[in-house]
Parts: sequence; structure tokens; C-alpha cells
Amino acid sequence: MGKVTIQYCPLCKNSEIKKSLVCTDHYCSGESYDLFSCQDCKFTFTQNVPSESEIGAYYETPDYISHTNTRKGVANTLYHWVRSYMLRRKAALIERTSSLKKGYLLDVGAGTGYFANEMERRGWKVEAVEKSEAARQFATDHFGLSLEEDIERTTIRPGSLDVITLWHVMEHIHDLDGAWQKYYDLLGERGILVLALPNRASYDADKYKEDWAAYDVPRHIWHFTPDTVQRFGAKHNFILAEKYAIPFDAFYISLLSEKFRGSRFAFIRGMVTGTKAWFHTLGKREKSSSIIYIFRKKRDE
Repeated sequence: MGKVTIQYCPLCKNSEIKKSLVCTDHYCSGESYDLFSCQDCKFTFTQNVPSESEIGAYYETPDYISHTNTRKGVANTLYHWVRSYMLRRKAALIERTSSLKKGYLLDVGAGTGYFANEMERRGWKVEAVEKSEAARQFATDHFGLSLEEDIERTTIRPGSLDVITLWHVMEHIHDLDGAWQKYYDLLGERGILVLALPNRASYDADKYKEDWAAYDVPRHIWHFTPDTVQRFGAKHNFILAEKYAIPFDAFYISLLSEKFRGSRFAFIRGMVTGTKAWFHTLGKREKSSSIIYIFRKKRDE
């Protein structure tokens, strides 16, 4: 199997990178993966992940919620409840930050199509891409959506998009620099790039360490903090305009983390940690389990 070995930091190009954690793939293979961190900028990534052409096998499990829509277990039931609530919140956020009630939106990594369907229902013109064939089929069967496998198969013209959204997707993308550049090219002058990402500087990440479910190796290649996200944006001529904590994610991630640890009373323990994380977030959003970032294109002076 082809593996991707990273020799230097993708963010600052420093060659001083060292192993910082060893994490396990709890969803699919049971394999262990090393997390490396840059000794300069502290950006962290999964080392020796499967190549882009081969990593698809690591998503083919009924437990991978964004692709299968499973309701099996307490954690996935909680996920569905929160998703229904967050769909409305996400749509309202898009309309407020873009200053548009209707526009042209691209949803990257659309999964089973719930968000794309919500925005289309509200009158937006929506393009959506998703690599998983099963997830695309679900979106077609349940919502009548036509999802493409990748952006290159769409007819989107450069500079034509009002909004690009990636809800917990950027951490999966192999060609990170190429993706940032592609989104910059596709957005209009006043367009916005919306990223939701796990935060490895969060309260729950600090608590669970290598058992933190949001490391999700090898599917999550990149592990961001608010600082490294902002620096990646600046590297590609984006300005971070706003950021928002996602308080509910701490409950879901903590529950899964307790499950992966094999804890007794995992649900109760996860809810307790999620509550503590929520209170930490009230005082400092940078400690949130996940954060939504709103980027705007830097304009020429």
C-alpha cells in the first residue's frame, strides 16, 4: 500500500519535525499511526497515511457516520440530534456572514447531503462534491441531489462562487496547499470560505491525548489549532474575519473518546467531560472542541 511520508512542515517548511503522539484507528483497521509536530510553528499531522488513491478503504465502515448515516449506538443518535439543530444554525450563519439570502455555494465533502439540501431548500444554487460513492448515492436517493466526485468534474467558473463550505473536511484533504489555492480561485471578490475543524488545542484534546476521537487517524491527516488555521489562510491570501465555537462537538467527541478508551459508564463520563469543555469554551472560544472559521479573500491595496 502506498504511504505518504512528510519530510518537512507543510505550513512553515521547517524540516525539524518530531513524533508527538501515537494514535489508533478505532473505526476501521486497528492500525497505529504517528503524529508529528513541527518544532517551529507546532503544526501537527499524521505521518505515513495511505495515499489518496488508497485511503478510501478506511472510510468503508458502517460506523463512519458522515458517509453511512447510521443511527447505531448512543453516540450516533446524539450526532443526528445535534446535526438537525446545527443545520439551521449553519444556514443562518452563511446568510449572515455572506450578506446574502440566496447565492452560489459549493459544499466540499458533502457527505450524505444534508447541508447541501438545506441550502438548496432555502433557494441557494448549490454545487456539492463528495468522494464516497455510497454517500453520493444516499444524497441522490433521499434528497434528489446530484453530487460530483470532485471539483474538477463540476462546471464552476473561477471567481463565480459566493460561498465555499467545508464542514470537517479540510483535515482529510491530501493536497492541502492545492486546496487552499483552488478555493481562492473559485471564490468571487467578496466570497467567503467557511471551515469547521477539530481543535487540537481544545480542552477535550488536552484531556484525552492520544485517545482523543477527533484525531481519527488515518482519515484526519492534518490537526489544526486556531493559530495554524489562520496562518494557512494568510499563506494563501485569505484573511480570517470571524470564528465561532461549536460547543456541542465536545459532547460527541468526549463520548467517543471514552468509548475508545474502553471506559465503564462511557456515556456518563463523556457527558461530564463535554460539560466541563462547554464551560471552558464560555471563557475562551480557542478551547472549543471544534471551531468554525470565516475567511475572506485579501484584497489588493
